[in-house]
Amino acid sequence: QRLQSCLDLVSFMMELKTVLEIALKNTQDLHIARPPEYYSCLVRDLEILGWNKVSYVDTGLATVKLKAEDSCGRQHLITLKLNAKYPTEPPDCLVDFPVQFAISWMPQNSLIDIFNQFLAALESLKEFWDAMDEIDGKTWVLEPENPTRGATRRRIAIGNNVSVNIEVDPRHPNMLPDCYFLGADHVVNPLRIKLNNNMHLWDPEISLLQNLKELLEIDFPSRAVIEKSDFAKDCGICYAYRLDGTTPDQVCDDPRCGQPFHQTCLYEWLQGLPSSRQSFNVIFGECPYCNKVRKSNENE
Repeated sequence: QRLQSCLDLVSFMMELKTVLEIALKNTQDLHIARPPEYYSCLVRDLEILGWNKVSYVDTGLATVKLKAEDSCGRQHLITLKLNAKYPTEPPDCLVDFPVQFAISWMPQNSLIDIFNQFLAALESLKEFWDAMDEIDGKTWVLEPENPTRGATRRRIAIGNNVSVNIEVDPRHPNMLPDCYFLGADHVVNPLRIKLNNNMHLWDPEISLLQNLKELLEIDFPSRAVIEKSDFAKDCGICYAYRLDGTTPDQVCDDPRCGQPFHQTCLYEWLQGLPSSRQSFNVIFGECPYCNKVRKSNENE
């Protein structure tokens, strides 16, 4: 906090000197005693890299966060956990990526080498983030509620109590993703048929979202004209929308009912009915609203 509050480089260096003195006097508070060469090397590397790329440094100078902007203006952070043998040994690098980030490191390397590898990795994921940003900006994403940069899954609203789960390959974001439809059978079955029949029309030269529209022959509800509340219907059993981070993903198949439920709620409800029957981990029983026979999988 003291380092972050500095207004200029001179005051930063003065505070840094104080922090170093305290750290060296209280090495028992550190997991591993760090030699003076560690601090001088780290400060030198940070100066070479540029303080404008530093987002955070902890008081023990063991954790450093660097910030970067990709070619589309998206902000990213990389957290470096340094051990006492730096730079002989590389720091642990924590990033919000959908793929593993492994650095190439030699003892003569420095933070600028990590930062350059970080920038290269950002550009390699540009098309993936472009595709996901378009989906997040132009459709109603039901889950995850606040997707991280590393999230490869989206549950997209198609209509009332109808949605599609897509799992995108971050290395090949313009290829057909895994798709799983959620909703009543009479609604999702035609969508499955369209997807299977039109799969050959997938064009990697156009965006992921546009491909999904053309294959499914639909327009996803627009964020500009429809409110999310039109799709965010509460569970018919617990009367809540979110339950332990999940949203209702089960729907009664009767077109006159269409009541949504959390999978967990429905499974527990059906388990408590004397008339229900179970086959392995699938349980069959009546809908709480219309009495239509409904099945639920324990781990759907």
